[in-house]
This record gives sequence, C-alpha cells and structure tokens, in this order.
Amino acid sequence: MSTTQSERLRELLEPLVTSQGLDLEEIAVDSVGRKRVLRVVVDSDEGADLDAIADVSRVLSAKLDETDAMGQGEYTLEVGTPGAERELREHRHYVRATGRLVKFQLAEDGELVARLLTVDDEGLDVEVPGVKGRKATKRRLAFPDIVKARVQVEFSRKDKKDMKEEEEA
Repeated sequence: MSTTQSERLRELLEPLVTSQGLDLEEIAVDSVGRKRVLRVVVDSDEGADLDAIADVSRVLSAKLDETDAMGQGEYTLEVGTPGAERELREHRHYVRATGRLVKFQLAEDGELVARLLTVDDEGLDVEVPGVKGRKATKRRLAFPDIVKARVQVEFSRKDKKDMKEEEEA
C-alpha cells in the first residue's frame, strides 16, 4: 500500500473509529490472489467486544462504499483487535498491558521478560520473576531503553482482580 493511500485511508477512517469510542491502531491493505483485503485494527482502554467491532465495521463499510478510497476493484474489509501477543509501540499500549507479562528487547541489556506494573510519561516499572526459588525483583525501564516490547501469552496468568487482592493482603 502506498504511503499516500495509507494516509488517505487513515484520514478517512480514524474520525469514524474515534466516534465509536475506539482507537485506530493499524491499517493494512494486502493482496490475496486477485482480491484485496483491507485490515483495520482497533482497540480501546476497555478493549473492544464483538458488538463494538460489528458497529465500527458497519460504519467503516458504509463510508468506504460512498468513497473511492479503495479504488474500483473488489476488496474485503476485516476489522479486528490487536491480538494476544501484540507489539507495544504507543504509550497507551503499555498502559493497556499493565499487569501482563511482556518480553522486552532492551538497547543495552538484551532480552527481559517481566510483568508490567505501572506506566508513566518517562517509563515503566516491571517485576522480574524470581528464578530457582528467588524472590521477584522490581525494575525501572525508561522508554528510550526499550527497543521492542511484545505481550506474552500466559495460560495460567492472574487476572487484575487476583493481583489487587494479593496487594491488599
């Protein structure tokens, strides 16, 4: 997708996504055989449920039908959320991942897997799990030190309610 088409699509679609109470995270146009697929990724601080996805999909589809933003050829519109192992790029992504296990690629120290505890304007506080019976340790990471960060899937992860109960005890 050309940068100008990407920018045009973002300018066209972002206000509509925002009007639905969501953030426009990504836009991608991919070719699948002779067809094109427009993938739109949305999210919010509370997450996006199926009803919100359906609502925004209808709004975007109607707008795209009344414009020539996708040209004359056939295309399929897919609207979804970021996914379980999303990459964290924006400040709001880190805020939304609070409490989750994250794999960090650091500029100086290589890789680090830690639980994201708090986020502020300068960086974040994480808890590094203890190894071989050792206690977990807290660590501060500045945003400039983070090259890449990706949420990790946990099959036995504690939810926020369980974590809050532990803090109060």
